[in-house]
Amino acid sequence: MRTTLLTSAQVAGFVAAGYLRLDGIVPDELNDQAVDVLEAGIPPVPYGTPLDLAFPEGSFARRLVQVPAVAGALRSLVGPDPTVDHHAVHVREPRGGEAQPLHADAIIDTRMDAFDVQLMYYPREVTADMGGTLVVPGSHLRRINESDTGRYQNLRGQTRLTCPAGTVMLLHHGIWHGGRRNDSDQRRYMFKIRFNPTVPQVRLWDTSDLADPAVVAELDRRFPWYEPATGRLEIHNRVRLWRAMTADAAFDIDYWTTRVNNRPGRAVA
Repeated sequence: MRTTLLTSAQVAGFVAAGYLRLDGIVPDELNDQAVDVLEAGIPPVPYGTPLDLAFPEGSFARRLVQVPAVAGALRSLVGPDPTVDHHAVHVREPRGGEAQPLHADAIIDTRMDAFDVQLMYYPREVTADMGGTLVVPGSHLRRINESDTGRYQNLRGQTRLTCPAGTVMLLHHGIWHGGRRNDSDQRRYMFKIRFNPTVPQVRLWDTSDLADPAVVAELDRRFPWYEPATGRLEIHNRVRLWRAMTADAAFDIDYWTTRVNNRPGRAVA
């Protein structure tokens, strides 16, 4: 199967923002079939089912994850042969529903050398009045337990997804997000799959541009909700993740991680 791996700059952008957006990359042929498939429902699978067993060859979900841009991005982030943690179809009725509280999925996850990826697929155009999925860029490494952030109504720099049909978003499992209310006259559909890696997430992408200055520029991005001082924590956490993903223990930005990892005299006979 032909795939297109992500570049180092794209992966660095994912590490910084916590998501990767692929607008309109699913072919119309699949988008046209999607609503009927999602309406009928996609059978659940046990947690941790290998991808090949979760979605049989030729099934709609299997063809979705085999779209070259999707397959390449997944391989770049979670590697070959991931398992399917779970999947779900989310439908928002016209003029119905309430906005979800801002949340991260599942319990506090303190892993810094591994992460799950959530795929969110939108088979139809999502307009502003349809609500879409709200995401807080750069929030994924600020660890919370599920709806700890539910009391926050809006944060500076948050994004509310509007997108063309066939758009896929790949999200770090820790990102703060929430489905918005649908104020339109159209149903809103979203299909979600959570993937667990089965290999170390080290240099899985196209690393030919690893030394490109754009990589550090992405990793050093600030987002509007960061306080000037506490935003340094996010840079530090990105560096820790990037070190793990590149197997480069010396990588740093502004010396923050080198400084706090300094342990002189700890090698005792």
